[in-house]
Amino acid sequence: AQQPPDSCQTLCDCLEAAKTVKCVDGNLTAVPPDLPPYVRNLFITGNRLARLPAGAFSAQRLPDLSALNLSGNHLRAVEAGALAALPALRQLDLSGNPLVSLSPLAFGEGGSPLEELALRGALRDHGVLLSLAAMLQSGALRNLSRLELADNGLLLLPAGMFTALPALRQLDLSNNSLVGLRNVSFQGLGQLQSLDLSDNSLGVLRNGTLAQFRSLPTLRHIGLGRNAWVCDCAIEDLVAWLKESEQVEGKEALTCAYPDKMLGKALLKINSSDLNCSVPVDLPSQLQTSYVFLGIVLALIGAIFLLVLYLNRKGIKKWMHNIRDACRDHMEGYHYRYEINADPRLTNLSSNSDV
Repeated sequence: AQQPPDSCQTLCDCLEAAKTVKCVDGNLTAVPPDLPPYVRNLFITGNRLARLPAGAFSAQRLPDLSALNLSGNHLRAVEAGALAALPALRQLDLSGNPLVSLSPLAFGEGGSPLEELALRGALRDHGVLLSLAAMLQSGALRNLSRLELADNGLLLLPAGMFTALPALRQLDLSNNSLVGLRNVSFQGLGQLQSLDLSDNSLGVLRNGTLAQFRSLPTLRHIGLGRNAWVCDCAIEDLVAWLKESEQVEGKEALTCAYPDKMLGKALLKINSSDLNCSVPVDLPSQLQTSYVFLGIVLALIGAIFLLVLYLNRKGIKKWMHNIRDACRDHMEGYHYRYEINADPRLTNLSSNSDV
């Protein structure tokens, strides 16, 4: 049925000429049921939706809706099928929602044409992060070109999280607490142009990660600022890559955070002499080498000892005989004295002879 001209104005600001509807700060607890079919840009922000149930937008039949902003709505749950019936959806913003449940089937089983997804500050719950990873790995968002995961306090990322995003061009991981990228694969991101890793807790980037960066042909903008770089021997590969690569933006400003003697020193100005890498950093292999060397030395000493014994076998045999004879004479003396002491007659005789 045709919507009355003013029905949309009850809860929202509806601008037909701009094909835009804004439902902002209205204490809404559900998606308005009478959204006009002309809407392309829908803002439902600053409300109290709490949950986005299955079919939240299906009844409206919104064929042209391409940009949906649901940020700051106190959303805690996005259920399966909640965003399934939006055939033109290209942009979705769920930022600033304290999500505790995100169904991997939120876009339905057929996937989505979505190109931009913003989740700033919405992934504080680790279970939600794992659900997002499952959704991405399922291929439901294969058309995604921009993914924003900033401000989430992330320490580590699930392995293989980005392997099914062949169209991704921009990945924002800034302002988290990432301590390493060892289990993160960027290999499937053949179209990646921009990667923001600034404002994290990265201490070093290993050779495997650097090799992935080199292998991505379109990756030209990498942000690494304001990380806690540890300038010891392990950072040599990163420094060498920075000096040769043109991928890192503002690389001249990257400085050491640890140890204290290197604090504030520019990574590009680090030389091998600054790092004092003459001592191997791999302590287990160093100990293993020491044990092997000690074993060889002990084996040589044992062989020399056996050789000396063999060369002096006659002297040693004579020496052993002499010791045996001396011991036998000594024992015989003890035996003779014992017999005298044990026989009273011999004892008296011995006493008289002393007189």
